[in-house]
Amino acid sequence: MILFRRFRVLILTVFLVACSVHIVIDLLPRLERRIGNASGASPQTPECSCPRGAGEQAPGWAAWPNKHTSRLLRDFSSEPGSNLTSHSREKASTAEAPSKAGNQQHHQQQQQNQLNQRARPGLDGHERRGGHESAFSRRPAAKGSRLHALFEHPLYNRPLPTLTEEDTLFNVNTDIRFDPKAAENQEWHGQEKDGDYAPTGDLSSDSYPNWLRFHIGINRYELYSRHNPVIEAMLKDLVTQRITSVAMKSGGTQLKLIMTFQNYGQALFKPMKQTREQETPPDFFYFSDFERHNAEIAAYHLDRILEFRRVPPVAGRLVNMTKEIRDVTRDKKLWKTFFISPANNICFYGECSYYCSTEHALCGKPDQIEGSLAAFLPDLALAKRKTWRNPWRRSYHKRKKAEWEVDPDYCEEVKQTPPYDSGTRLLDIMDMTIFDFLMGNMDRHHYETFEKFGNETFIIHLDNGRGFGKHSHDELSILAPLSQCCRVKKSTHLRLQLLAKEEYKLSALMEESLQRDSLAPILIQPHLEAMDRRLRLVLQVLADCVEKEGYSSVVEDDMASEGTDTASAPRR
Repeated sequence: MILFRRFRVLILTVFLVACSVHIVIDLLPRLERRIGNASGASPQTPECSCPRGAGEQAPGWAAWPNKHTSRLLRDFSSEPGSNLTSHSREKASTAEAPSKAGNQQHHQQQQQNQLNQRARPGLDGHERRGGHESAFSRRPAAKGSRLHALFEHPLYNRPLPTLTEEDTLFNVNTDIRFDPKAAENQEWHGQEKDGDYAPTGDLSSDSYPNWLRFHIGINRYELYSRHNPVIEAMLKDLVTQRITSVAMKSGGTQLKLIMTFQNYGQALFKPMKQTREQETPPDFFYFSDFERHNAEIAAYHLDRILEFRRVPPVAGRLVNMTKEIRDVTRDKKLWKTFFISPANNICFYGECSYYCSTEHALCGKPDQIEGSLAAFLPDLALAKRKTWRNPWRRSYHKRKKAEWEVDPDYCEEVKQTPPYDSGTRLLDIMDMTIFDFLMGNMDRHHYETFEKFGNETFIIHLDNGRGFGKHSHDELSILAPLSQCCRVKKSTHLRLQLLAKEEYKLSALMEESLQRDSLAPILIQPHLEAMDRRLRLVLQVLADCVEKEGYSSVVEDDMASEGTDTASAPRR
């Protein structure tokens, strides 16, 4: 009996010693940080791009909340809050943002200064431009440039019809203030000298954050005006604003992240999945293709050059995966997919329908990764959007064909179906077809419009990540709507002819425009040359239509009465 009691005491003693050792191990990192702070050391070690040994830790890895480095690869699904949805995590992160502003702003500024001073090797063999600020200081098109000459052309300075309250998405005046609570933000903030945002009282519309001013400027005819200075300011915000929270976007076949900034603006982040030289393999189906971050950036610039202005602003950004994704996310499902690769790079893969596994992980160098940031459109609670099935949608089946692929008279049926039987919707489909063909995008299954404007409004060109996959192949099936319907707007036709001229060469205009992005070069030369080749093919299809049906039957004159409501004019 005495031996049994002694044995129990021994077991209890061993258990207490083990617990004490674990507590000491957990408290060591905190004690080290306190000692470092007391001695004037930075709370977080600055990022280092130098190579490390196999046993060394990736920079910033010890910043995981309340975790020792020996436990970093644990499954965190049992952590508090792991069962929250991405939506609720976004709201919690937004509410916490002001309280985090102190230390994080200092660390973020240190990191930003290092990035601005560091030359980044280009993924396509070229040298990247150094800092984000220097890239944006070159934004205005210089006089004498092709881009400046293009935007000064009369075709690019046509007046809009007079806007009424029914033609603007939001009506803001001195008596009515935009309510940020409707967009799930408690209050927007005015920028202080130190870069943080502090609550303010009564604000005029000119004092709103740039993302909100962009939303207010949306109207029936365009997402933004040609000379709106807010767009350039917002592009700069996408690159320089501090990221306060990150969550995975639900739905979709591939990983996308929702990033929230210190001014409460939000953007959709698509990380880099392949280099600029890599083409889509010839045996890949269009629905199996990667979504490319540089395609999103290039699509925004192409949309501007075509004078559509239907793509939300997009900018490229080099993101620190440790400090700007892992350390600020409250999405535990995303958090637990981070790991260190055998090459000592930080990687993660998230959750999605395809390409979200360790075999398709997104890895930094060592923790820097490129990506595109597309500005969010207004919240659906404030501005509802309607989703339409594209009449020329593909079958998304390995063996079946869509109806338009087997019926040469398919367009006649479409013309008799609302909303394509009146207004400009069918002509807007033709614009979208040309836009997609120039990019080589086969993945236009749906499109959206703002519900407030009914059927008399433009098509929003969202989700362009599967463009610019092949420069050596022109997918003529994308032009099926144009060749079957033989319809186009006169303004679009004239601009295409202008861009085919040597002095307004499309590839040269795109190259000049893309140079202003912080991740330039965005497209390699073969993709630029492919756009010139495809532009000639579009003009040839239209020329064949005119020869077959006559100019007046093919080209719809939307320029007859400038300043009038051309959107409501019935089609012939």
